[in-house]
Amino acid sequence: MDPKDIKKFKISPEKPTGDQVRSFIGFIGIAIAAAILWNSWFTVEPEEVGLVLRFGKYVRIANPGLNFKLPSPVEKVIKVPVQRQLKEEFGFRSMRPGIRTQLNPRNYENESLMLTGDLNVAVVEWITQYRIRDPYKFLFKVKNPQTTFRDMNEAIMREVIGNHSVNDILTTGRQEVADRVKQELQALCNKYETGIVVEQIVLQDVTPPDPVKPSFNEVNQAQQEREKMINEAKARFNKAIPKARGEALRMIQQAEGYATDRINRAKGDAAFFNALYGAYQMAPEVTRQRLFLETMDYIYPFVKQKIVVDRQLEGLLPLLSLNGASSITAPAETAGGAK
Repeated sequence: MDPKDIKKFKISPEKPTGDQVRSFIGFIGIAIAAAILWNSWFTVEPEEVGLVLRFGKYVRIANPGLNFKLPSPVEKVIKVPVQRQLKEEFGFRSMRPGIRTQLNPRNYENESLMLTGDLNVAVVEWITQYRIRDPYKFLFKVKNPQTTFRDMNEAIMREVIGNHSVNDILTTGRQEVADRVKQELQALCNKYETGIVVEQIVLQDVTPPDPVKPSFNEVNQAQQEREKMINEAKARFNKAIPKARGEALRMIQQAEGYATDRINRAKGDAAFFNALYGAYQMAPEVTRQRLFLETMDYIYPFVKQKIVVDRQLEGLLPLLSLNGASSITAPAETAGGAK
């Protein structure tokens, strides 16, 4: 092909017209305005607050709802969940919460292995529940607040565990340890101006290390057996001693009552004898006869067989029973006879 013919097919560039330039500039302006408008509003959730930073400097707090700001990079927003309860886990990690929480199989003994006050080793796993009370202090007063807070937790827990024996933290002293850790951790958070309020310390699992668990279980079993025997002995003591004391008191009171009764009876007999003696002095014969009759009245009911013999009777044989009767009364006076 002839080069002259090639020149015929060459397309010469056309210069844009003024309308096209204005349309392009308008499109760019609209895009910039849309981007600025899109970056000028933000939404804060009900459980959060937004901290607005202007060129990296804190200027104000945005409350929950729709808020506006200068477009980036002039102003930016950091959202902090101040109404949400947060937690930090020590000695374990939860992978998936639920009815049966799935735990991370990784070993975290570097966090949970601690030395007690009696030089024993225990594995202490716990959860710290907290809230962010002051978002400004939480973000700007402490560098890496979450890492710092975890370090503070470990330091306080090791200090408190070091002041208790292994039996305390394994049995009855768990709540005391948790309360003490919460108190000292809150004081340290206030001192460092972290803006955190500690709500609860929960000791999840406190156990001896795996290599010594069998021996530790044997010791616990022996201690429980000892406590059982002590309690049984105390129960027997509480049952036998009060009973013996009550029996002794009953015997003493019975003896005192018997002594009082004997003394009163003796006094009564003495008074009766004196009264009888006085009556005897006044009428000796009448008193003698009355005493005889009263004595016979007391004795006769105990005699099975009674024979009354008249003084004028001359023979006794026809009247007496000679078949070996066991009881025969002596001759007595008739109703109208003498003694």
